[in-house]
Amino acid sequence: MNWKKTLKNVSFVILMLKICLVFGQKKIIVIDPGHGGNDSGAIGINGILEKDIAIQVAKEILNFNKTLFEDAYDVYLTRYKDTLISLRDRSRLAKSLDADVFISLHGNASRTQSKGMEVYIHASKTSWVLGTSILNETTGKLGLKKRGVKFANFQVLRETVAFCPSVLVELGFVSNKDEAYYFLSSRNIKAIALAVFIGIINYLKPGL
Repeated sequence: MNWKKTLKNVSFVILMLKICLVFGQKKIIVIDPGHGGNDSGAIGINGILEKDIAIQVAKEILNFNKTLFEDAYDVYLTRYKDTLISLRDRSRLAKSLDADVFISLHGNASRTQSKGMEVYIHASKTSWVLGTSILNETTGKLGLKKRGVKFANFQVLRETVAFCPSVLVELGFVSNKDEAYYFLSSRNIKAIALAVFIGIINYLKPGL
């Protein structure tokens, strides 16, 4: 896999055209960087922490909304720094904001050399459509292995799906040598964030 070509299919000209086509009432997007504080999540083979990957990608999504999309969306994070937020409070925030979508970001780990991206949902057709949009955009643009959309009873999904489409995105495997080192590059983090964000936008604004 050639990680140096992560943005090979992303044209900033096309992105600017998409920006011009965004209209109407702002959609509310809640990005949930998993773990935080004394909960590091998975620890990569190179020492990289799942919690750090999640917050870095989340902040880049926030930044792209401001710089590329001129704040076309109201994007909120469940945490903005290295703090631990309860799962219940994460879902409460999405409900209190009347979010249009909820996306929880994580890094995967396995005892085998598994690799690729997968998305989890709680039983919901709209969540499946959202998850598929994100998965197709990220794997298509970045060349990541597509591991599919799967069902899970995670609390953070179970408590948000009743009022908005919600997905949990496993961005890649920190236990896989290639992907663990991929996450160390700020350029690659930006690439993942942009692809995830476009996947969200494609769901919210189909046809752009």
